[in-house]
Amino acid sequence: MFIDIHVHTCRVPGFPRDWDRASYATPAELLAIFDRLGIERAAVLPGVSPECCHTPQSLEDILALCAESGGRLVPFVNCDPRFLTNSANAPLEEFLAFYQARGCRGVGEVTANLPFDHPMVENLFRATQAVGLPLTFHIGPQTGGCYGLVDGPGLPGLEGALKKFPELVFLGHSQPFWAEIAPLAKPDDRKGYPTGPVTRPGRAVELMRRYPRLHGDLSAKSGWNALARDQGFAAEFLDEFQDRLCFGTDLCAAKQETPLVGLLTGMRAAGKISAEVFEKVARGNAARLLGL
Repeated sequence: MFIDIHVHTCRVPGFPRDWDRASYATPAELLAIFDRLGIERAAVLPGVSPECCHTPQSLEDILALCAESGGRLVPFVNCDPRFLTNSANAPLEEFLAFYQARGCRGVGEVTANLPFDHPMVENLFRATQAVGLPLTFHIGPQTGGCYGLVDGPGLPGLEGALKKFPELVFLGHSQPFWAEIAPLAKPDDRKGYPTGPVTRPGRAVELMRRYPRLHGDLSAKSGWNALARDQGFAAEFLDEFQDRLCFGTDLCAAKQETPLVGLLTGMRAAGKISAEVFEKVARGNAARLLGL
């Protein structure tokens, strides 16, 4: 069985998303997918930033639909860094604590298209660290024309945040993060899904080695691709970071493919990873991190 660290849903399908012309899956559609794939529980990450969602989601509605799921859907609180006062002294800690007390187990997915070291982003990091929740971020490769916290090749912005907020658990996610499981052949590789063997570790691996609070969210095509491009290296990577990697799908649409399930179960069946490593990555790490 799996615990999914990263899904999206909405009660009523709304305006379709640009990249697949489909609305978010409904809770009922999600649970049907979970039954088929063997996913026991999943973290629901609300959409609140205008760069990434056409209709910001009500946190109260997220709490309600999670409660209606019989515990299978677990709420995150999402907080755009510009919330409340559009300033670096906004009382975001109070906001996060309010929803933490109502059952939210993490923060994110943070998708505002602002630099990692923007004062309002750092205010959000500071508040999240203070309340003790993990934070899931998406990286944008540039300012404008995309969503996600802006960082450059080599992930200098992320490293700066890891240094400034050493007690905050960051969940790394998205193409610009996972493309750097290996050194980039060219800068634009970070915008997609580079292929080929991992001849030596990239910056994402270096940062995980250097900063023990950096975890890996393996959801979406980016997380799957980071492992699938070189299963030999993937086995070593999964073993080295077996306590800090979490299974995820980033399920949005009802017909979305979920190749990570087959990849991990196949690697376990082939003896490329141990039963212990599989259990930790598939469900144990998420259960511990989210207090499930």
